Amino acid sequence: MNIQDADILRTMDSFNCNNQRDISKISGFSLGSVNKSVKKLYEDELIDKKLFLTSKAKTYLDTRQPENAIILAAGFGMRMVPINTETPKALLRVKGEVLIERHIRHLKEAGVENIYIVVGFMKEAFEYLIDKYGVKLLVNPDYSTKNNMYSLLKAIKYIKNSYIIPCDVWCEENPYRSYELYSWYMVTTANDEDSVVRVNRKKELVLDTKDCRRMVGIAYIDSEAADKLIYNIDSMCKVPDNYDLFWESCLVENGRYLINARVVDDKFVIEINTYEQLREIDSNSVQLKSNAITVISNAMQVDEQEITNISVLKKGMTNRSFLFRCKDKRYIMRIPGEGTDMLINRQNEASVYNEINGKGICDNIVYINPENGYKITEYIEDARVCDPLDDSDIRRCMKKLKEFHESNIKVNHDFDLFGQIEFYEKLWNNTPSAYSDYDITKKNVLSLKAYIDKHIKNRCLTHIDAVPDNFLFDSNDEIKLIDWEYAGMQDPHLDIAMFCIYALYEKDEVDHLIDLYFDGTCPEKTRTKIYCYIAVAGLLWSNWCEYKRLFGIEFGEYSLRQYRYAKDYYKIARKRIDNEAGEK
Repeated sequence: MNIQDADILRTMDSFNCNNQRDISKISGFSLGSVNKSVKKLYEDELIDKKLFLTSKAKTYLDTRQPENAIILAAGFGMRMVPINTETPKALLRVKGEVLIERHIRHLKEAGVENIYIVVGFMKEAFEYLIDKYGVKLLVNPDYSTKNNMYSLLKAIKYIKNSYIIPCDVWCEENPYRSYELYSWYMVTTANDEDSVVRVNRKKELVLDTKDCRRMVGIAYIDSEAADKLIYNIDSMCKVPDNYDLFWESCLVENGRYLINARVVDDKFVIEINTYEQLREIDSNSVQLKSNAITVISNAMQVDEQEITNISVLKKGMTNRSFLFRCKDKRYIMRIPGEGTDMLINRQNEASVYNEINGKGICDNIVYINPENGYKITEYIEDARVCDPLDDSDIRRCMKKLKEFHESNIKVNHDFDLFGQIEFYEKLWNNTPSAYSDYDITKKNVLSLKAYIDKHIKNRCLTHIDAVPDNFLFDSNDEIKLIDWEYAGMQDPHLDIAMFCIYALYEKDEVDHLIDLYFDGTCPEKTRTKIYCYIAVAGLLWSNWCEYKRLFGIEFGEYSLRQYRYAKDYYKIARKRIDNEAGEK
């Protein structure tokens, strides 16, 4: 049975059609196409002369029942800021019903009882669904680093006569059916410039760049298509370069999808990706009462409806931030990330901003809460970060850094470099280091403390996190130094070391940066001290990475290189220290 015959058979089963013209009107097929299919269905003894389905057809439909459903709900839902800091997107309440529960209810109404939900971010929040609906949870531990193709990999053994469902889709009517006659992928009647698929006359999905339909993400995979899909998932997930792929990539072969299109009215289905999309579909949703939005409303003295154009910024190492518009300007709202309450003293951070705000050093601060770390700053339009490989950029950044140090600003708290190493280690809660020679490396690094202490000549407010990404060039080519979470009283030369290790500099690049800061006149003992700082800071941030790893957050090459800085620059510094001692 071809797709046209199948759709017309379904139309006849679902609606009271008295003649071929009724079938044509309801199904959308031409009268000629309907006449052709009716003749074929009658010849196959699936309908009678009165256009009623025969017992043979009923028996056939009974064999085409979906076996299960797989709901993909593992991701952060990063575009859903600020709601995603409090609630997984799948658990949003829309028009009085939890989004994922609506899918489960619709599935059960269609007779689908075996439902698998792939979870990851805030997985514990989904546990109640097991008791309430009898679903099964599958955990994707890689949700923070890999896309939903890897979520589907977790359910690969269940893919057969299956619905595959994204968790962020709200359907006006039940999209699931008691029987399915062929595999399909759902698209809508609307054109979408971000889509990559066009529906041709045969209802095939063809990769294209024009006349593309909005992709919904819901699909049905029958047993025949399942074999091909499973093979593609398994093979593609073995390639590291595919970490960012959506599962739909596994449907593509020779420029088209393995399965056909199911086209629905664009009003039938809504994808909820952002705070404002939720506000548009359900202005009374309880999730709109976000603490972050309330903070903005109170700080800016505006109604919540005036907070618009909310969009996620790139996820940082420590925080989640989002962009919004209010009073005809754009702002950034910072929300501290997982575990940062243990890492950052927010009272100290607030005191730093009180000292530097308005002095042309940092971005303009509108609001900061010293208790929870929520912060609102003016967005710097058309800004760019320092390129650590551009000599002009780093010259200007070192000049800016030196000017800041020489302003000799004071605060009432220190940044205890060696104390922080011990502090981060304690946060591991007796979990051993990932590095087998950690104890030796730590002992070596700590032995540099005596030399550092002996050669500190000045202490002032030091940024501590003075890395290339925190030097912003604005539209007037002025430099602002942002993100002062770790700042405190310290030796200002520590900032030079921090810039180097974040930029992943080799030794010749380190020496060049030192020369730029000191205008080529760096004393040799000061250079040795900076090498010591590179070793100590490398261990510090390595320990920090190991702590964040406990939350499932990985930093790839960055964490490995920090530990190498600890080991390599200990050797460089120790050799210079021993040579200095031998010269006496």
